[in-house]
This record gives sequence, C-alpha cells and structure tokens, in this order.
Amino acid sequence: MDDRRVVMGLLFYPRGGSAYVVRYLSPALARAGREVSLAVGSLGVEGDETHAPTFFAGLDVHHLDSTEAAARFAAGGDAIAAPLPMHPSYEDRVGVPDVVLAAVPPELAGHLAAVWEPPLQGARADDADVFHLHHLTPQLDAVHRGWPGTPMVVHLHGTEMKLVAAIDERATLAAALGETLATMPKAVASAAGAELEDGLDPAQVDLLRATRWGSWIHGEFWTARLQRQALVADHVITVSPQNRESAISMFGIDPDHVTTIPNGVDIERFRPQGRGPGSRREVFRRALVSDPHGWTETGPPGTIAYDEADLDRLLGVDDDATVLLYVGRFLDFKRVPALIRAFAEARDRFARPVSLVVWGGHPGEWEGEHPFTVAQQVGADDIYFTGWRGHDDLPAGLAACDVLVVPSVEDPYPQVPLEAMAVGLPVVACASGGLLSMVNLDRDRPTGWLVPPDDHHALVEVLAQVADDPAEIARRGANARAHARANLSWDGLVPRFEATYAQGRERHARR
Repeated sequence: MDDRRVVMGLLFYPRGGSAYVVRYLSPALARAGREVSLAVGSLGVEGDETHAPTFFAGLDVHHLDSTEAAARFAAGGDAIAAPLPMHPSYEDRVGVPDVVLAAVPPELAGHLAAVWEPPLQGARADDADVFHLHHLTPQLDAVHRGWPGTPMVVHLHGTEMKLVAAIDERATLAAALGETLATMPKAVASAAGAELEDGLDPAQVDLLRATRWGSWIHGEFWTARLQRQALVADHVITVSPQNRESAISMFGIDPDHVTTIPNGVDIERFRPQGRGPGSRREVFRRALVSDPHGWTETGPPGTIAYDEADLDRLLGVDDDATVLLYVGRFLDFKRVPALIRAFAEARDRFARPVSLVVWGGHPGEWEGEHPFTVAQQVGADDIYFTGWRGHDDLPAGLAACDVLVVPSVEDPYPQVPLEAMAVGLPVVACASGGLLSMVNLDRDRPTGWLVPPDDHHALVEVLAQVADDPAEIARRGANARAHARANLSWDGLVPRFEATYAQGRERHARR
C-alpha cells in the first residue's frame, strides 16, 4: 500500500459538474503531496471534450471507453448491456444510450460493476491508501468486492438523491393506484381515458401523464442498491448542508460519518480580465460567428449561427450593453425556458441595452421544452445561443459578461456560480439547494441576488432591476470575487478532504 495514493473514481464520461471537480481537485491533492490516479468513464476520440484522456490531460487516467456501446445503441442495440457498457444516467431522457438507472434490469448490476476492475487495477488500486469515489454507482460495488481492505470515501454531488426522490415519488403514486412501478406500464396502457386519474390531485395527474413508466420499472431495486452502497462507504462527502441532510435522511447514514465540503474553484484560471477595446466582441465573434456550436431541436451543433450585425445588437452600439449569462445543460431543474420567458417579459422595462447569452446545452440533450424553441416563441432578437463549448473557453466567456443567472431549482451544488464569482460576476440565483450555500452568505457584502424558486414575477423583477444598475453589479461582483478568492480555492479545501480520508481510515479500521 502507498500511504499517499488516492484512487479517484468517476463512472460517467466527462460532461457534468463532478467531472470538473475531479479535474481540479486531483492536481490540488497532488500539489499537497498525494499520488492521484483516476478510473473514469470516457466517450469519443482524442480531442473530444467527452474523451477522458483529453479532458483530464496531465493526470494519470485509466478509462472505460463507452464509444462502441454508443455505436451499438445507434444501430438499434442496448448500450447498457454492451461488453464495455455505456453508464446508466440519473435522468430519464428520450433517445439516448445512457438510459435512466431505474430502467436497467437488475441482472446487469454485476456486469456494470465487473467491467470496472481493469481500470481500477490500472489506477493501482492494489496500492491505494483510500478510494475517493464520486456518486453512488457500480464502481462502489467493484471496489467493495475487489478491495475490501481499503477505506472508501464517497462524494455525493446530489444527482443520485434526485433520482431516488424521483423513484420514490413515482412509487408512491403507483401505490395510490394499487400498482407498483413494475405494473404501471401495463396499467397505463390498458386504462380507458382518464380512468387512472380519478381521485388524483393535479400534481399527481401531471406526474402520471409526464412519466414514461417503462423507464422506471426497476426503480425500487436500484433505490435499495444505492442505499446499501451509501452504508458501505467509510465516510461520505456532500457538497452542501442541504445535501447532507438529504443524504442522512434518505440513506440512513450516521451523521458522524457525513462531512460537507463545498466545491472549489481554480482561482488562477478563473479571475477578472481587463476589457480592452473590442475584447468582448472578439470573444462573442468566436463563440457565435466564426465557430458557432448552437443547435436546434432538429439540427446539429452549428445550426444556430450569427453575424456581425447580431454582435452589434448583443453588445450595444457603444459596447455598453449589460450581458446576462446562463451556463449549463438543458435539464428540467435548470429552468432555462423559465429564464428565457422572464427575460422576454422584462424587456420592456430595460432602460439600457440588455442581452441574454445561453452558453451550453450538451448536443442533442434536453428535457421538457427546448430553450431555443422557447426563444423563438417569445422573440429571440436579444437572446443568443453559443451551444456546448469547452471549459477552456469559459473564463473568457464569463469575463465578457456582467451577471450570471442561475434559475435552477434544488440544484445540488453547481460549479459555474463559483467560477463566475471568481471572475468577478455577481449571481442571480433561486434560493434553493446548494445555491443557498454560495450566494449572499454575508448580508453586509452581498455577492448577488436571490429569488424564490419557480417565482416568475420575482425573476422578472430582479432581472429588470439588475440590468439597469451597473454600479450595483460592480459592487456585488467585487464582493463575489473577494469571497471566492478567500474561501473557495481548491488548494485551500485540500485539508478538509484529507480530514475525511483520515476519518474513513479510522472507521474502516474499526469495522
């Protein structure tokens, strides 16, 4: 055993926030004297953002490649049952190879775990001082079976708890109808008209109609399995106090074995940048005109593109427009369509040029309404879509904007608000989930604005207020930058992770 080696595991190919946590935390641990190796998912070829050796360049990477599984799905096969499988998802989306975990047959559980033994061996699992595994996934089963003598710390990012809550919500509805998740697809298919809806309240009716019941038939199995995984861990890390309480109540974890550590930010990469003449235009010229990645419901990246006249409208005649920014995926809880509608309603109240930039949307992936379709409905002249772009583009993108808007509801702990604050942008956010742990923690030095979740009127009001007050934007942005530099650097958080490793070793020894 190497008493300094951390084997870090991430089931998913690089896409979401947890991948960036791995990307930045690993070098910070290395700078503190740790040997860090990664066992991670991967998709695509060298140069793709989803390709693990590319995304985690410079780190010791051992990956499970799902590219052939994705091709198998495209040909009409099952990507989860492939020899090198695609990982399941915590989200139920249509037409994707990474189906929601609740749809995966229990008999595949062993296969999903066993395929991780070679990457873990390559990452020198036999020499690990501690395993640091992100999310509750089959990797935990692989480690528990193959390396039972090594402490295991599990890092929950909140999405697994959203899945368990979604399963429980649907199981409760099924029980109210005298059914189970396994029998609901047949019950829905055989019901006549609104027969099943009799006696349900409006929220239950909406859930009944919106759910693709065939995707949830194995939900109870996977909830029980995730609960067992959480209890097997020697210590658990959560990213916010809200997530900590959820993990304790949902999985029955001893509170003494759960530690909250917020995500950090690379304060050298994400820092203020001067705005010289034309600097903002150059950033947006590349993102929107010369290298467009925006996409529609039916078109690939690049089908949404702009020209120089669009840049004039985006930035204002004198380059003095207030540019509001959203960054992230097009998931339901992110509430991107709600932001677009609120922005459209606030337009008439703007006394100065104001634009909204939607930066993100993983190609072909969205839940509910497509944001670009909504923008076309409300008028898209001052709403701009960059599409999904590499993380290396984000510091300049943030610096070219004025305010980050995060309309998410119960977002576990998004990474982008931390990065925006480090650049000097204040944040407009919904007062829920992990955002309560990062915005306006000091009443005397606010770092943004908080609005009630799913309150359309409140969001319209704050957008109208913020857009026309450059002085207040600058004041709160300066507060945000000071807070990020003082409290959120990855290097500054390393001692807290080291403490959880020590707690994990201590508990493992007692066990």
